[in-house]
Formats: sequence, C-alpha cells, structure tokens
Amino acid sequence: MAIVDLVMPKMGESIMEATILKWHKKVGETINMDETLLEIATDKVDSEVPSTAAGTITEILFKENDVVAVGKIIAKINTEAGAVSLSAPITETSQPQVVTQAAPTVQPNVTQTPINSSTNTSNKFYSPLVLNIANTEGVSMSELETISGTGNEGRVTKKDIIQFVALRKTGSQTIAQPASVTAPQPSPAVTQTSSPSVSSTNGNVEIIEMDRMRKLIAEHMVKSKATSPHVTSFTEADVTNIVNWRNKIKTSFDKKYGEKITFTPIFIEAIVNAIKKYPMINCSLEGNNILLKKDINIGMAAALPSGNLIVPVIRNADTKNLFGLTKEVNQLGFNAKNNKLKPDDTQGGTFTMTNVGTFGSLMGTPIINQPQVAILAVGAIKKRPMVLETEAGDVIAIRHMMYLSLSYDHRIVDGSLGASFLTEVANELERFDIKREI
Repeated sequence: MAIVDLVMPKMGESIMEATILKWHKKVGETINMDETLLEIATDKVDSEVPSTAAGTITEILFKENDVVAVGKIIAKINTEAGAVSLSAPITETSQPQVVTQAAPTVQPNVTQTPINSSTNTSNKFYSPLVLNIANTEGVSMSELETISGTGNEGRVTKKDIIQFVALRKTGSQTIAQPASVTAPQPSPAVTQTSSPSVSSTNGNVEIIEMDRMRKLIAEHMVKSKATSPHVTSFTEADVTNIVNWRNKIKTSFDKKYGEKITFTPIFIEAIVNAIKKYPMINCSLEGNNILLKKDINIGMAAALPSGNLIVPVIRNADTKNLFGLTKEVNQLGFNAKNNKLKPDDTQGGTFTMTNVGTFGSLMGTPIINQPQVAILAVGAIKKRPMVLETEAGDVIAIRHMMYLSLSYDHRIVDGSLGASFLTEVANELERFDIKREI
C-alpha cells in the first residue's frame, strides 16, 4: 500500500501557520489529483488547498479550526486502487463562527507546556498561547481552571482567556459569553467565510461578535496608531484632463487590450512618479534605522465580498506602463471580490493608496498600513466652479476636482516632505496629457 503524506503548504514568505476552515473530504473518500482537499485561512487571505495525489483518504490529522504549522502532515492518502479506510473520520465542528487561534494545536502524545511546570497538577490541556497570556496577565492556574472553554472538547481558547482577563479587570464575577474580542494578529485583513454569530440580550441591544477579519483589522489599526504618530496633509487636484481623456479612450482601450481602464492605474502611475522624486516616502523604520526601499510596491485597497477591504500589492509598479498597471489592478480587484487572492498578493507593499471616493467620501484621514510610513487617500471626483487664469484674464469654469489626503509617520516624514510629496502627486495628475496615445 502506497501512502502519501499531505503537508500544510508554504503560502508566502512570512506565512508560518494556517487555520483549517473546512475539510472537503472525509476519511474513506476518494480524491483526485489537484482536487480541493480543504480550505485554510492565514492572517492574510483564505485559500483552497488541492491534493497533491490521487487516491483514498486514510487519515486526517487535524480538525477544523486547528492552527497548523507550515510543513506539518495534515492528511494521508493511499494512492493504490481499492484502498480502504484506516481510521475513523474526525468529527467536524459546525460552529457558525470561525475562531482563529494563534498557536498550533499540539498533536496527541506531545507534552503540553504548563503554566508553571513545578506547580501545575491540572489534567486539562492549555495551549502555549493561553499559558503565555495567563502568565503575562497574572492569571493563576486555579483561576485558569475556572474558565469555561469554548474550544474543542471544552478547551480554553485565546478568546476565552482574553475575555476572562477583561471581565476580571472590570470586577465582574461571572464569565459571560464573549461579545467581541480582538485577536492579537498583526496583519491587515483576511477574507471571512462565515457570518458573524449574533445573540440578543435584554432590552433593545443586540450583541454581534466580531468575525475573524474584523478582529484582525481592529488589531492592525490599533497597532498602527500606537506605533506611528500620524499627521495628515490635504490638497486638491484638477483632474478634468484625466476624466475627459478616459471618457474618450475607454472604449478603444478595452477593444485594443481587452481591459477596462479605471482611474486607479492612472492614480498609481502618478504616485510612482512622485515617489521617484521623493524616495524617502518609500521606506520603513526598524529600531533607529530607516530602511529605504528600492522597489516601489503599491498597495491598493480593494473590496471583499463581505464588504471589508483588503490591500493587494502591485509589485515593481515603477516598471509597468499604464496597460500593465491596468491589467494588474483589474486582476487583483477581481481576485479580491471572488476570494481568490493568494497570501503573497498582500505582502511586500511599500506605499498604499485607498480610494475613499468609491464610497462617496470627499476626503479621508487614512491609517498607515504598517510597516509603511505613508498612505494616500483619494476622494470622490466632483464638478465644481473654479477660477482659472487665462491670457484674457481670470474666468470661472466647471472643472472635475478631487481632494487628496496623505497620512504619514511623523517619526520619519516631516511636514515639509509630506506636503511636498502630496503636492507633487497632485501636480502629476494635473499635468496629465489629454492627447496621450494608448
């Protein structure tokens, strides 16, 4: 009998573990090569994992919601015809809310780390993460044992220990079901595959538990504000030439390249040109060292099916022409809307642009996407009467105007650099050649 081990694949340079969301096969079922075996979630995106062999599933080593390190064996397949099941299938959980845990679930027969190896006499299993949080927050083993776990087989999860600590600080004696807990993950956003659980309380209040993505976003935003002293500068740009040029060429552009051109690639092109003139915007801070990035990788906020935003990255944007930028913007946007982004698609950004105008906002004060030092927001394009200087004198004309705002890390970027860069982006947009060939 030929048994093939299926391992948790490496999904990105910085991805070291993933949460199993759903098994598509059970023990005893057959599977084809490249057929989806399971769905996983990283701190970036959700992905489907295909089988690397064809045969019969003989063993599944982890359950749904388990966090598994990259390279760990997750299942075994008998590749010989007529193979039979070697073990009973693992019971799948059917919880309406997927909870991401930050430490890998340890397989059976592995010694667990106690809160204090010299005093722990508990027969309960506590993950290393739960024990670390307990030690940090001064939670004794006796207190830990009073927590009613919501994990598999009553296991105390990260959510449970954090909720216990929060209630203890407020003086509450009863451990209630958690209403909303922020999971300590340092990354921007991931896709959500299940609806948030909802529970009603007395009165006209409804408690909605944050889903996994919202927890990650909340943690990332709080971390960014705590890390970087934010300053935001504003300007406006006359984008009439861009609007008129796009209206003129969008049909022929689509016919020639098979791609619909939006404003986003044009904005990214202007940002890239401005970064070349002010390269200190394209850096990060590590301790007391400024890391100046030679690559210009532009992150762009894109909508997910859930309505939340994720930031896929256009790598080496300075090497791409307008068609290349358009093609990549469209592909990343499509993948985001259809939950097809890969973990690597959201990594390596050096500067981010978000289009708050998509939602009707005139301007915004965006939060920096760490470890970057600046983020640009573009607002809605609106027609407004503007005073124009002509050879015949000043005239009032209807122009397409757009506000731009730049939030930047004041530890590295001072007001002069931030304002100068923002002004240069606006100038790039206003200098757009309406006679430009496609």
